[in-house]
Amino acid sequence: MKSTTVVQSMINAIDKPAIFITPDYVIHAVNEAYLETYDTEVLLGQSRCHQISHHSNEPCDKHGEQCPLQQCQSTARAANAVHIHNTTEGRSYCDILMKPIKDDNGIIMGFLEILDAIDYASTESKKDSMIGESAPFKQMLNKINRASQSNIAVLLQGETGAGKELVAKAVHASSNRKDKPFVVIECTGLSESLFESELFGYEKGAFTGATTTKKGLIEIAHGGTVFFDEIGDIPMNMQVKLLRLLETQCYRAVGGLKQKRSDFRLVSASHKNLLDLVEKGEFRRDLYYRIAGFPIYLPSLRERKEDIPVLANHFVKLSEYKHKKFSANALTLLSQYPFPGNIRELKNVIEQSALIANEDIIHGSDLPESITHSKPATVNQPQTSDTKVISLDNLEAEYLSKVCQQFQGSPAELAIMLNVSVRTLYRKLQRYGLKLTVLN
Repeated sequence: MKSTTVVQSMINAIDKPAIFITPDYVIHAVNEAYLETYDTEVLLGQSRCHQISHHSNEPCDKHGEQCPLQQCQSTARAANAVHIHNTTEGRSYCDILMKPIKDDNGIIMGFLEILDAIDYASTESKKDSMIGESAPFKQMLNKINRASQSNIAVLLQGETGAGKELVAKAVHASSNRKDKPFVVIECTGLSESLFESELFGYEKGAFTGATTTKKGLIEIAHGGTVFFDEIGDIPMNMQVKLLRLLETQCYRAVGGLKQKRSDFRLVSASHKNLLDLVEKGEFRRDLYYRIAGFPIYLPSLRERKEDIPVLANHFVKLSEYKHKKFSANALTLLSQYPFPGNIRELKNVIEQSALIANEDIIHGSDLPESITHSKPATVNQPQTSDTKVISLDNLEAEYLSKVCQQFQGSPAELAIMLNVSVRTLYRKLQRYGLKLTVLN
C-alpha cells in the first residue's frame, strides 16, 4: 500500500491546489497551493473537503452540485465538475478533476482532487466576467476550461445575443496564448475584396488607393487567437481561401509575392446550424470539420433563467444608474420573460428600466411593456395534477429512439449536434439497446 509520505510527495509535485481524500471525504494530504486558496484551516485526518471548500458539513451533492468523488466511486475512473467554492477571494468558480488512487494491489485507497481556478466567470457582478451559476452555465464553463487547455479549433454555437464573443475571449484569456493578440473578424457582410485585404493585408500599389503597405488581421494575430464571428455568413467562393488559410496558416498579402505564415488559434461562432447549411450545399463540409474540432453550446437565457436576477443587477451596476436596484416583483417578471434576444436584449431592457424609474428601486411597472404584458415561458408554468411524469432516463431513451429512426448522418455528426462525445453517444445507445443506422 502507498505510504502517506509517497502520497504527500505526489501532492507536493502538483502546481495547482490539490488534496488527497478518502471515500469518507476526509483530507489526508494537502499541498501549499490548496492551503493558500482557502481561508479555513485544514486539519489532516479530520477536515472534510466540503467543510473547507463549501463551508458545509454535508457533501456538495446535498446542495444541488455534482459530486466528482461519488462519480469516481461509481465508475472507478477520473471525473470532473465545475463548482463554486468559498475561497480567500470570495465565492469563486473552479474546475475539479478527481482521480482514483490505487495501492500496489490495484485497490482504490483514496482520491486525488486537483483544482483549476476559473477567473473569467463569477457568481456576482464583476466587470469583464461571465456571470451566472445555473447548471447550463456551469456545463458551458466546463467546456471552455477544457478547450483552453489545448490549441484545438473551437466552434461556438448558440442563439444571437448569447454572448459568443465573451466566451471566445474567455477561451483566449485562459489559454497559453493569453499574452498575445485576440483578433475579431466580423464575417457578416464581408465581400471578397475586403476578405483578402482585411485578412491578408496588402502591399503599396496593390490597387487604387493603396498608398501604403498595410498588415492584415491574420498577421497581427500571430501567436494569439483569431475569432471568426458568424462564420456561417462567409460566401462559398471565399470558403475555399479560408480553408486553405486554416489548413496551412500561410497566405499572401494582396499584391504581394512572398508567402507569409501566422501561428494563430482558431475560434469560430455561428447562430446558424452549420450542419444544416452543409446539407443544403451552402457551407463546405471540409471547412466545417476544420472549424468544429471542439463545439461549445451556449445556452439561451431561457435555459438559464435563474441567472437573470444576478445579470440584471450586474448590468445596472455597469450603467450610469449604478445606485438603483430591482424590486422582487421586477426580478420575477424578468425571470418569466423568454428573452428571444438573450443577454443583449436583457441589457437593453435593464438600461431602459433604470432610465424610466423615478426612484432608486426599479419596480415592475418601470419595465417595458414587452416584459409586463408577456406570457410566462412554458417552462415556468406550474405542473397540473393530471400531468404525466416520466423519469429522465425514459425521456432520454424515447428521444434517442426517435433520433435513431430519423437521423441520416454519421455518428460523429450526431454527437456534435447532441453536444456529447462519440464515446458518450455509443454508451447511451448501448444502454438503451438502440442502434444508429448509418446510410451510405
